[in-house]
Amino acid sequence: MTVPMYVSPEQVMKDRADYARKGIARGRAAVASIYTDGVLLCAENPSNTLRKVSEIYDRIGFMGVGKYNEFDQLRIAGVRHADLKGYSYSRADVDARWLANQYAQILGQYFTHEMKPLEVEMLIAEISAEPGDDRLFHLLYDGTVMDTTTHVVIGGEADSIRERLEGSWSPDAELGAALRDAVDALAGSNRTLAPEDIEVAVLARDNGRRAFRRLEGEALATLLS
Repeated sequence: MTVPMYVSPEQVMKDRADYARKGIARGRAAVASIYTDGVLLCAENPSNTLRKVSEIYDRIGFMGVGKYNEFDQLRIAGVRHADLKGYSYSRADVDARWLANQYAQILGQYFTHEMKPLEVEMLIAEISAEPGDDRLFHLLYDGTVMDTTTHVVIGGEADSIRERLEGSWSPDAELGAALRDAVDALAGSNRTLAPEDIEVAVLARDNGRRAFRRLEGEALATLLS
């Protein structure tokens, strides 16, 4: 009878975490930043067809990095969960905290029990009716959830991008200034990102119930200029 090789649980978890982090680090980064009128979602994404930034529900946005097919499946699942809860109870019952907890359970289940963890890092953003209560929920590959009311960087080179962003971020910034700060942080000192290299959307209080709006084409170029 063959005795299987013993591997400690700590080593298994470490190997899974290293595997997930390496997969995420290969992808381009994304920034979420709270500004004076809402939440800015900005991702480096030269693709014209694949989306990293999307709407989940009325005042809730989603952003993912890592393996596209994995975080897009999670996005679709989140839309379905939110629609079902809003239809069964009330649209006011659907919030980002609840959705982040749902995602955390799925990510934690994969990380703990499946052979391969999900190579994803995600952000759930929600704006409030009044300034000051906007929320960003940052989800890691193992189901860890962190919430903040300032800014979040996910994906490759997150530490250096976060350091650059912290030097310029302000909650009182207008949309144009917040966008330029985010793009400068993503690009660094050695590159320049053109409008076609990024994907940008906002959750804005002046958009009504459907707060999500994409910024593309001339409108995006004007804000960056």
